[in-house]
Amino acid sequence: MSRDHVQSGQRVGTGGAAASDARASAVDASADGGPYDSRPGGSAPSDGSEAPGLAGAGTAPESGSGELSVSGSGETRAPGSAEAPFLELLARGASADAYEQPVLIARAEGRPAEEIAALEAVKPLALRVRSELEGRRRREAELSALFETAHDLAGLRDLDAVLQAIVQRARSLLGTDVAYLSLNDPARGDTYMRVTEGSVAARFQQLRLGMGEGLGGLVAQTARPYVTDDYFKDARFQHTLVIDAGVRDEGLVAILGVPLMLGPHVIGVLFAADRRARVFEREQIALLGSFAALAAAAIDTANLLTETRSALGDLERANEIIRDRSGVIERASDVHDRLAELVLRGGGVHDVAAAVSEVLDGTVEFTEPAAAPARAVEVSRAEGHAVRHADDWIAAVAAGGELLGALVLRGHPGLDPVDQRTLERAAMVTSLLLLARRSASEAEQRVRGELLDDLLDVRDRDPRLLRERASRLSADLDATHVVLAARLDGTAADADQEAAARRRLWSAASHLAATRHGLAAARDGGTVLLLPLEPGDTATEVARRTARHLGTAVHESVTVGASAPVADLATHPDAVATAYEEGRRCLDALRLLGRSGDGAAADDFGFLGLLLAGDRDITGFVDRTIGRVVAYDERRGTDLVRTLDAYFASGMSPARTKDELHVHVNTVAQRLERVARLLGDDWQSPARALEIQLALRLHRLSGGGRG
Repeated sequence: MSRDHVQSGQRVGTGGAAASDARASAVDASADGGPYDSRPGGSAPSDGSEAPGLAGAGTAPESGSGELSVSGSGETRAPGSAEAPFLELLARGASADAYEQPVLIARAEGRPAEEIAALEAVKPLALRVRSELEGRRRREAELSALFETAHDLAGLRDLDAVLQAIVQRARSLLGTDVAYLSLNDPARGDTYMRVTEGSVAARFQQLRLGMGEGLGGLVAQTARPYVTDDYFKDARFQHTLVIDAGVRDEGLVAILGVPLMLGPHVIGVLFAADRRARVFEREQIALLGSFAALAAAAIDTANLLTETRSALGDLERANEIIRDRSGVIERASDVHDRLAELVLRGGGVHDVAAAVSEVLDGTVEFTEPAAAPARAVEVSRAEGHAVRHADDWIAAVAAGGELLGALVLRGHPGLDPVDQRTLERAAMVTSLLLLARRSASEAEQRVRGELLDDLLDVRDRDPRLLRERASRLSADLDATHVVLAARLDGTAADADQEAAARRRLWSAASHLAATRHGLAAARDGGTVLLLPLEPGDTATEVARRTARHLGTAVHESVTVGASAPVADLATHPDAVATAYEEGRRCLDALRLLGRSGDGAAADDFGFLGLLLAGDRDITGFVDRTIGRVVAYDERRGTDLVRTLDAYFASGMSPARTKDELHVHVNTVAQRLERVARLLGDDWQSPARALEIQLALRLHRLSGGGRG
């Protein structure tokens, strides 16, 4: 209401007694059924007075009830004033159309033009007052509904009932045909109908919307309100056959959706929809957003209540167990204290077994999974309790679904519940000790691997820092070391088995490195170790011992190639990378020579070892010796190199060569003639033959001869 409007009403309201008497007469006439009847269409005769504005417009009741306030004596405005009929319309909350009646009646009765003009002037002001009153009533209803919803939320007992009340009130206040609420399903990655009000189609009530599908899916994905006045003509969101069929069954046209937010996350969508085209105002969108906020709060509160009730239930059950088993706890407390002290002292698995043996007055042993009775261990693992096996008791030691072993109480068939629980607690402590030691071991292995990786990749050349890092791992980089390249010889059935085998090899190598004050890391499909060389030891002996140790640990054949001894690694970290390449070449040479599962150093290969060690020009030697044959094969796609290999392997016998290659002897002869033209007629002389065989072997070693 404008300031001029309020001031105009105040001026008229402060008029003389005649105006008050006229308004009183108007009330009396209305009560007698006269021309001021409160029924729609009622009119009032004019006394010729004119009013510049609507009197009393600024005194509308603050409650927003729509009723006109009157004085204690029942007085109101004079019946001749232009405001009187509009005040009556305001008082009874008439529709906007009824405000045309006073002007129409005045014209029909032939009243003076001044009175009609006054009525025409007052009518817009009266409509503005009506609109303001309607707005206040609407806001009061909205606030009342929000307050009631908040009150329901404060006394939340049933989440579905609160959500249903929210949907009902949203539908009522927005005046829509349907209102409904959907919630996100993180497990399935979509959103589904939770509560509907006014819906009549079963398929619509069971809809599930993918993120980005339909208007609701778009709201859930973007966390923004969306409104459409004609769903099927709106191309902003993705239409699907299932969703469109459900909306069509329900007959919806105009849809408004707002997100349910918990912090930055969308947990669902609240909708209001009509079965006819409609434009939703900003105030209606904001109102639905307020209901959505309350719905989100209700869901969050319900989740918290559920978690709290669950926690309380767990606590109640725990209390019952405590009350029922208080004697067990008291008797077991001593065992618990002893086991805790043992763990804090850094005791091991066998220390736990010894402590429990004293408490139970029997013999308790820790066994590996393979050594324990399989069926009894599986039953104990599945039930989580110790089980009887003949005269023994078995308690599985497991963690995270992995069986780590078992505690076995020997020769003790009669075991009361307290002692049984003691054995089970000991098994749990044992599993924790094993996991802790494994975690510590794995952490140390990773640190050792990182330091060796740095030495191999020459990323850190600071000798002081390298020495400090090695010292923390009980390694001495100033000592003489041997770099070993180890690799499994078996072929795995699939990639998963191969990866598991490599992990076992790395774990065994890391354990060996830790016990020998060395380093280990996984690299190039195998494992590289840096082990100190003991006085009087050789690289060959270290390689062979390592091959045997790793092969026994992983139950597979492991081949190990060793470098020559290297020293001053902190000062010359790049020497580790060079030594590793030498060890790899020795490893490949062992495998090419059929010595898988063995260990050797470059010195074990004689002249071949001289080529394998250091920075020899192996590529140049191969190219000078058999380069023309290799190039001929590459250009023509022939098998001269393979034929030479088979020829020398067959004792330089063409007949045996043709059997090896599965070709005709004439083919072998033709190929050897081609070799002679490429290498010269003396290629079979002892000196040339030795060089050619060596070049062929080095060619295979470098990977050029692998198919």
